[in-house]
Parts: sequence; structure tokens; C-alpha cells
Amino acid sequence: MIHLKKPFLLSVFIILIGCYQAPNSAVTAADVVGTMAAHTLEAYTVPTLGPMQTGTPDPAEGPSTVVTQAELEQGENDILTDVLPASHYIWDIWGHRQYFGLGCEASAVVDWAEYLGVTVSEFTFQMRLPISDNPDIGFVGSVDGPWGQVPPYAYGVHAAPVAKVLREQYGVNVAGEKGLRIEDLQRELATGQPVIAWVIGNCVGGIPYEYIDHEGTPVIVAAYEHVVILTGYDEDTIRYMNNGKFYDIPYENFANTWGVLGNMAVFLDD
Repeated sequence: MIHLKKPFLLSVFIILIGCYQAPNSAVTAADVVGTMAAHTLEAYTVPTLGPMQTGTPDPAEGPSTVVTQAELEQGENDILTDVLPASHYIWDIWGHRQYFGLGCEASAVVDWAEYLGVTVSEFTFQMRLPISDNPDIGFVGSVDGPWGQVPPYAYGVHAAPVAKVLREQYGVNVAGEKGLRIEDLQRELATGQPVIAWVIGNCVGGIPYEYIDHEGTPVIVAAYEHVVILTGYDEDTIRYMNNGKFYDIPYENFANTWGVLGNMAVFLDD
């Protein structure tokens, strides 16, 4: 048996401590990107505006009432005349949960086009969108990026590029416009045509922000940009589908969230 003396054990202990290295604390590129993303979220996560001001909301929750489409009785079909019907709902439309973290536009297009009898692959449509740092021109950033940022970070895409891909790649006669009115949406819905609308989160408030792209062109963007599919309305509320779930929201609240990005929508251009 080998007997070790105390001075020898003490020396070994000191050597072992000397060989130990603290974890690498150098700042990496990933750390910098993460910090910038966090600062973006902090800067643009704000209380809602107007009638929705109840503090800082979860952008995934809104001032709307979830409804189950199958549980509601289908009313008589409205006949569109010069006067819009007081209410009209599209009943035979269904949706799914988006696959990509920032792929709400492609996901909504799949459900919207399916209702019109056009088959669209969510992955293929996403890949066909042009790329740009200006969402009015193309998709901004990675589709797998974190939600809630503004350009030039991962963001999403606005109506015009979505409509362009639908026209050129799928032969669907659509328009992607800003500056629309609630009455324009009602008129589309009353003729049985759903509408893809650009909102904030699950129809909550937001703050518009002017971003200047790399060519010097200004564009209005907002944190938590999102799209929903409008499927009906009555005298008090408008109905939308978000990731397969249906909600009814008062017009005042919807106008508040829809107005952040300039009343923007994609709709069938008859």
C-alpha cells in the first residue's frame, strides 16, 4: 500500500485548481444578435391603443371572442344588392396552424386559396416569395426568426408581394392593397369571398414605425405583424380566422389593429 504524505496531497490539489478554467465568457455573434432582438422587442412591445388600452398585452391574445363555427346555425344566404346585407358569414372555410414561426402569410394563403379551389403548398409558396429588407417588396429576414421584430430583422411580408406571387405563380386574380375601408371588406365578404387582412398579433393594438430600406425607400412596419382571414360580419362585429380558430371582434377594435399597417388586405379581384 502506498502512503501519501499531506504535503504531496496539498500540491496535487493546488495543481488541479490551477488547471481549472472558467467557462468561456467571450461574447459571440449569437449573443449580439440575441441582445439586439431583445432590444427590438423591448422598444416595440407597447400598450395597446384606444379602446384596447389595458396595459401591455400578450400579442397572441386580443379583445375578441372565440367562436366555434360548427356550433352556429347557418342563416339564409344574403342577396347582395346596392345595399350591403346587415350580416353575412362564410361557413365552409377552415384553417390550420402555421408551420413556420413567421410564416403566417403563407399559411393564410393556403387556407384562403383552398376555399377558392386552388391548392397551394405552404412551403412552396414561402420559397416563392421574393426577399427584401422592405416588406412591401419581399419577405424580410428568416421565416424561422423570432416573432415581434421589425426590419431589417426577421419580420414577414406585406400584401403586394403575396398578391403578386398568387397572380404570377398560381393564376389567381387577386389584389394586395392598402387604404381600404371596412365597407370594402364587408362587400367582399357579402359576395362569399374571404379576405386576408394584416393586423397586429391576435388583433391587438400596435405602433406604426417608419423604416427606411437599403435603397432609401420608407415603409410603415410594426412589431408583431400578423395576418388573419376575415370570414364574416354582422352589425356589431367582424369575424376572422387565426390559425384555424374563429373569433368575433367589435369593429372599433378591429379598425384599431387593422389601421396600424394602413388598412392592408389581399382579396379576390373580380
